[in-house]
Amino acid sequence: MKRLILLLAALVLASSSWAQSWPTKPVRVIVSLPAGSATDIVARALAERLTQQLGQPFVVENRPGASGSIAMNLVAKADPDGYTLLVHSSSATVVPSTIPNLPFDVLKDFSGITMLANIPNALAVSPKSSFKSVRDLVAFAKANPGKINYATVGSGSATHLNAERFRLGAGFEGTQVPYKGTAEALTDLMAGRVDFCFCPVSNVLPLAKDGRLMMLAVGSSKRASGAPDTPTTEEAGVPNSAYNFYVGMTVPSKMPRELVNKLHAETVKALQSPEMKERYGKMGVDANIFTPEQYDTYLRNEVASNAILVKAAKIATQ
Repeated sequence: MKRLILLLAALVLASSSWAQSWPTKPVRVIVSLPAGSATDIVARALAERLTQQLGQPFVVENRPGASGSIAMNLVAKADPDGYTLLVHSSSATVVPSTIPNLPFDVLKDFSGITMLANIPNALAVSPKSSFKSVRDLVAFAKANPGKINYATVGSGSATHLNAERFRLGAGFEGTQVPYKGTAEALTDLMAGRVDFCFCPVSNVLPLAKDGRLMMLAVGSSKRASGAPDTPTTEEAGVPNSAYNFYVGMTVPSKMPRELVNKLHAETVKALQSPEMKERYGKMGVDANIFTPEQYDTYLRNEVASNAILVKAAKIATQ
């Protein structure tokens, strides 16, 4: 018995020592959306800061596709040694409801580190559009059932769910036009080929400032810090329309707790640095720090909430 206790103690000390020395080689940061997306921009800013803090490269790899499930599957099956991390959007908690027979379990195969950022989606239209307010858009959509269309970054994406939450709250029918990425969706929106979209404020703000897009509202539960004068859709008169888009970090679920805690501490340090606060401010996004346990609970609640929304919006499985 005494030998067993000593052996266990030695293993604990070895694990702790290993966690303290991490990282000793480059770390892969797998991003579930394309380069240039809001999720990618947040991931690259954080990777740069962690590289400075820890002295090893944090290398971003974009693995988009299948609503983020390609990236998630890669990380779920990676060695839980701290050298493969996932930066994902809120669509990570939608895929259990939209993609049958996933090769991983969203809640069992990942451990949360923290949310990284809240990024409100902007309800955007072309300046050439006849819609100058949320009221104009809703009035047209109700008077012309099914004639209005809206861009999304894929079925089941956060942009899609935000649009569906808005559509259900306002009570109109419309047609989703899915795109591969935010850049493509916004290009067609500026050209007037689609009527509106809910896209991350970090992507929309520069275009709105240049006069190439117009922001009617934000789809989140509170106003965007980067656009404090723009109302939320609920403030603009559409009840039950808030959808909070966020970016977070998770790791394989079998990663030792000592390493989870170290990664969390380093990530929080990075998010609270003046450099990151300045970069987030320019993007119009806000850091939102959770403990690993809090983030696990949040993700669990999001999976349940999104399942209800997917059913209400009649979003087809892929």
